[in-house]
Amino acid sequence: MKLFKEFKEFAVKGNMMDMAIGIIIGAAFNKVIDILVKKVLLPPLSLLTDGVNFENKKIILKEAINNLDGTVKTEEVAIGYGALGEAFLDFFIVGFTVFIVVKFMNKLRNRAQDTKDETVATPKDIELLSKLTELMEEQNTLLKKK
Repeated sequence: MKLFKEFKEFAVKGNMMDMAIGIIIGAAFNKVIDILVKKVLLPPLSLLTDGVNFENKKIILKEAINNLDGTVKTEEVAIGYGALGEAFLDFFIVGFTVFIVVKFMNKLRNRAQDTKDETVATPKDIELLSKLTELMEEQNTLLKKK
């Protein structure tokens, strides 16, 4: 019963909804990045390298063996380094994009927390803490003069 109560508190606090929204947006973002890499970035790169398709690049360790009728007797054993390259490119694009978004969000948050910046509304808790800090500094200067 305690586990259910903890789960209810977790869900009600909004953490679960935030996480679900993040996962849904992340999945959609992954699809966009996948198309960006495969349909936008790799074709010009393939054109520059005389039509080499990077997705199919591999090192064959053991050739496939076919029967006389053409069916595959044993599968080919290969290292698909082209697919690995695509995955690294996907990872780099996602990582860089997330870095830019986080940097932008931090900039907005820092502007919102700056109590002297009149162009952005400061949250009440930051405003109250700032006033409290100012009062404590004023009180300390008065005490030092005595």
